[in-house]
Amino acid sequence: MNLCLSPFLQGCGTGAALIIAIGAQNVFALKQGILKNHIFTTALIFSLTDALLIGLGVGGFGAILTQNIMILSIARWGGAAFLGWYGFRSFRSVFKNSSLNLEKGFSPDRPDFKTTIATILILSFLNPHVYLDTVLLLGSIGAQFPPYERVFFAIGAMLISFVWFFALAYGAQYLEPFFKKPIAWKILDFLTGCIMWIIAFSLIFIMDSYCPC
Repeated sequence: MNLCLSPFLQGCGTGAALIIAIGAQNVFALKQGILKNHIFTTALIFSLTDALLIGLGVGGFGAILTQNIMILSIARWGGAAFLGWYGFRSFRSVFKNSSLNLEKGFSPDRPDFKTTIATILILSFLNPHVYLDTVLLLGSIGAQFPPYERVFFAIGAMLISFVWFFALAYGAQYLEPFFKKPIAWKILDFLTGCIMWIIAFSLIFIMDSYCPC
């Protein structure tokens, strides 16, 4: 039992350190929670995509990924383009006088179910930072364990993803009173735009140190 507990706890700790950092996925989950918009779907799909990528990384897919320049290039430039567009929309929303009033059926920029799923999948699979964290970093750390213990390392990291995304999305509902003020949405949209553009620029310039694409 102790043999399994150690890699499991290391998977939990490493996964938490990587996932809690502010990123595109967390910002979208936070906004969905505040809007009370497809919260369960958002948290579940983010968790499942993270779990899939963690499993692939710990299973050795990271080594294959780093050798495929075409896949890395598509993810890099596609992710940068989407994040740039998403950031532009967020900056544009700063100039709108939006406030949250769910009782009257009004809230700013609530994506429908199909748009929600599409955005989640793009933020998960066209974002090289997600691959860097889940597939490459967690994969390389998990590879240090024997095959049997590697499974428990992956389970620990996956569990943290589920706990984090559900806690973030559902916990964000408690911020609803604050976001009934238009200035609060302006601040969130501005910060969202900054985060998206910073990540987009990092994909273009900083990712050169990680891949030759």
